Amino acid sequence: MLDRQAVEAIARKHGCEDFAWISGQDVQVRQWVGLKCMYGCGSCGRKGGCPPAVPAIGECRELFKEYEHILILHLVARFARPEDRKEWSRKRNLELLPIEHEVFLAGHPKAFLLFMDECRVCKECPGRLEECRHPSLSRPCPEALGVDLFSAVRQVGLPMEVLTEYEQEMNRYAFLLVE
Repeated sequence: MLDRQAVEAIARKHGCEDFAWISGQDVQVRQWVGLKCMYGCGSCGRKGGCPPAVPAIGECRELFKEYEHILILHLVARFARPEDRKEWSRKRNLELLPIEHEVFLAGHPKAFLLFMDECRVCKECPGRLEECRHPSLSRPCPEALGVDLFSAVRQVGLPMEVLTEYEQEMNRYAFLLVE
């Protein structure tokens, strides 16, 4: 049985103070999210954690059904220069990985982190999961798996809006899948 308070304590230990729980049954995996990746994201096909190097949408739907407990980690940032976002995302995602590891060691072998942004572990990604230089660190983000992030975070009362200016405060979300 999952002790949510113990998992939350691990998240807090690593600087995550704002989070909410959702069931995998309530996570909507949608085809339109994959289309947004394919026709709107420059990383599609160029990163090992992005489509098409991730499971198909139907497989992702089944994956989320296997998890009763998912901790959504809310991260907030604001940048004057859009290019600063990439290094912040890289650093923050790497800071989140120990949460997955500690939850795993606490007796949850299915613990798996989904980054809050595309994988940026390496400055230069070879673009194929098979050629990944750091497969133990690399993770996809929820959107790469077709997750309707807007729906998921709004269901649990977290903020999510389309931003119209780079200077606006960003709400980013990582998922910690736990069972």
